[in-house]
Amino acid sequence: MKLYYIPSACSFSPHIIANELGLPIELVKVDSKTKRTEHGEDFLAINPKGYVPALQLDDGSVLTEGPAVVQYLADLKPEAQLAPANGSMARYRLQEMLGYINSELHQSYMPLFNPETSDGVRTERMAHLRKHYGLIDATLGRTPFLLGEQFSITDAYLFVVTRWSAFVKLDLSPFPNLQAFQERIAARHAVQAAMRREQPAAA
Repeated sequence: MKLYYIPSACSFSPHIIANELGLPIELVKVDSKTKRTEHGEDFLAINPKGYVPALQLDDGSVLTEGPAVVQYLADLKPEAQLAPANGSMARYRLQEMLGYINSELHQSYMPLFNPETSDGVRTERMAHLRKHYGLIDATLGRTPFLLGEQFSITDAYLFVVTRWSAFVKLDLSPFPNLQAFQERIAARHAVQAAMRREQPAAA
């Protein structure tokens, strides 16, 4: 399998999950501006959407969208229990959380990376993020991970997205449980290995 990635982008999440599972995966870096891979390939020919992650499977097909990619990877090794069994209520809870992170956090950061975003929109998005981080902080005050006592693919996604707070100067000090969570996840061997591989941009 090949994982097309941009350092520090949301593709960092499936990179972490592949490491957690010990999956043999080839990493291919993509230039976000030129849409070319490090090998000179046209990334738009691989994923016409133009963004990462894109996971090329062994049969040549390509799977996109981070929440789908991490679930696919987790299901390759169900014994690792990074995602509950398909069809179970626990799996629906996991999908619920992936959707929440994707819609309320991930997408809210996007305008903040655009230098042309107005101050008004920037202020509104910051307030939106703080509101939803408050709910997550409350959850993490009850359990060490988003879904309970065990690390799952949702935790990798939250960790990656929340790291963007430093780039947009979003103060997370009001959320001590979230800050402690970030430190716990950053200390995991799989995360450290992914950081080293994607450095210097993801360090």
